[in-house]
Amino acid sequence: MTATTHNEVSVLVVDDQELVRGGLRRILRRRDGFVVSECADGDEVPAALASATPDVVLMDLRMRRVGGIEATRVVRTRRAAPPVLVLTTFDDDQLLSGALRAGAAGFILKDSPAEDLIRAVRTVADGGAWLDPSVTGRVLSAYRMVNPVPVRDDALLSELTAREYEVLELIGRGRVNTEIARELGISEVTVKSHVGHIFGKLGLRDRAAAIVFAFDHGVVTPGESSV
Repeated sequence: MTATTHNEVSVLVVDDQELVRGGLRRILRRRDGFVVSECADGDEVPAALASATPDVVLMDLRMRRVGGIEATRVVRTRRAAPPVLVLTTFDDDQLLSGALRAGAAGFILKDSPAEDLIRAVRTVADGGAWLDPSVTGRVLSAYRMVNPVPVRDDALLSELTAREYEVLELIGRGRVNTEIARELGISEVTVKSHVGHIFGKLGLRDRAAAIVFAFDHGVVTPGESSV
């Protein structure tokens, strides 16, 4: 889903701690192109989405009444569902893997620098995915415990053209379509076409799944994500 204007991004913050929500409001400022609305728990998300559709949902995982995984499932089952970027602490590996299975577009640590949070929100709003490199390796290990994958399948990868492989590698590094187009010197329309072919050939549902696939099959490694 794209932002409401070239610069403005509408963000729904879902967190049961007022101090956290206040801190996020101070980072995602209107003068910097963000419009922030809030929910104090996961059970408030359906009503919030009924009144407006944000460009990004910034979702806490641990909440008192309805947790972030269940709330993410609710968001992702809606028509024209906005992407979900999960907020997490350093030791939430199992919960993060569950959030990916629920359809989250990625995750970022709560103590990340403000500039990383801003970039992550804009990346997800532009249709990308964001997996914080400091915990990606551990999260993927937890993800594989529930979603085991075979050893690198070169035959499956060989179905991709050389250009599609390049695009998959850049997706795995967290690039959005505009960045991929610029790096490869091709149009954004062409990138979108390649992404569609990649998803179809590899049986992937979204960019987060593509990033998981890229890590699992050795296209990139956690230390190389450089989002």
